Amino acid sequence: MKDVWEPENKFKKWFDIEVSACEALAEMGEIPASAVRVIKEKAQINIGRINDIELEVKHDVIAFLTAVSESIGDEAKYLHLGLTSSDVLDTGLALQLIDASNIILDDLKRLKDVLREKAHEYKDVVMMGRSHGIHAEPITFGLKMALWYEDTNRNIDRFVRARETISYGKISGAVGTFANIPPYVEEYVCNRLGLKPSPISTQIVQRDRHAEFMCTLGIIASTIDKHATEIRHLQRTEVLEVEEPFTKGQKGSSAMPHKRNPVGSENISGLARIVRSNCIAALENIPLWHERDISHSSVERVIMPDSTILIDYMLNRLINIIKDMIVYPENMNRNLNLTHGLINSQRVLLELVRKGMDRDHAYRLVQKNAMKAWNNGVDFQKLLLEDEEVMSQLSETDITSCFDMEYHLKHVDYIFKRIFG
Repeated sequence: MKDVWEPENKFKKWFDIEVSACEALAEMGEIPASAVRVIKEKAQINIGRINDIELEVKHDVIAFLTAVSESIGDEAKYLHLGLTSSDVLDTGLALQLIDASNIILDDLKRLKDVLREKAHEYKDVVMMGRSHGIHAEPITFGLKMALWYEDTNRNIDRFVRARETISYGKISGAVGTFANIPPYVEEYVCNRLGLKPSPISTQIVQRDRHAEFMCTLGIIASTIDKHATEIRHLQRTEVLEVEEPFTKGQKGSSAMPHKRNPVGSENISGLARIVRSNCIAALENIPLWHERDISHSSVERVIMPDSTILIDYMLNRLINIIKDMIVYPENMNRNLNLTHGLINSQRVLLELVRKGMDRDHAYRLVQKNAMKAWNNGVDFQKLLLEDEEVMSQLSETDITSCFDMEYHLKHVDYIFKRIFG
């Protein structure tokens, strides 16, 4: 990813655009074909020289063209013929964003592979499902991994669409009217570089495309933040169902030698805030003055390299965490029993309703026993068996069946088939 945003790569793409435009003009007979050959043979990209010139002219594209022209000679007069700076900048940016997208898509696919493996490994490992952070009903850790797998699938789908949205170039001149450059040049350049011509442009490709791309990165950041946040919660000392890998020689605290902190996941959550905040900047870039102003340019030089680099880093960090994370099934089982069977309250409620009891009355009856079990730390099933009103509707076998763990897991295979096929 670093290579995508290096000046050397950027200037190489700019030169490819300029040469492609020259080739198109030569095909049309607008410039000599021999000039294109000389440009290709003699051109050199000297980053130091470009930087020196830019210090004087205060314009990056002019500095680039001047430096390259010095190495070519007289034929350099055919470079940038009829083009404006944004023809090069926006088309080049599209090429860089596509390269960055391909790296991120590869990361997402590798994350999906790791999650598929973990989902099947822990498909039948029962754990506590929680809502509001409170014990709800049992799930399996494999289901949680399957959920993250499906999250990643959606991120891949939407990021493919986002890559498509920014895969547009423009070679249409100062205000997009092709006044000084024929439309064929744009078609030729974009086709040669694997882009599509923007159907209509001003001096720039419109920035809603880039905002969509950035907001998709924001969704990816928030999704993996969701996964990292869950790992952080599950690693809390009181829970300890999952733990980040803790490598040999690693230290968790400068003061407390016992600490094993979820620093990788916390790092991901923190960096996600940067990517999300960059979405706002991208949205602010959409409204520009008339056919273009330059207020978006300085923003994009920061948010696009930073966000793609961060997403690449965050995905790789999450992949390594999930691949090597420590899972504690025994702690999951311990936590299942913390509430003395209260997690089966809905089963009892539904059974009473099936026997003919009014739902609200059944709810109050089950809740009364549930609160008693909670407040006194006693077994919920035992209280139900001692409740005359409950026993007037249910048999001991009925109540025992309400505490069967397999009841909650009977459709796990169905869910897995729906996701993994």
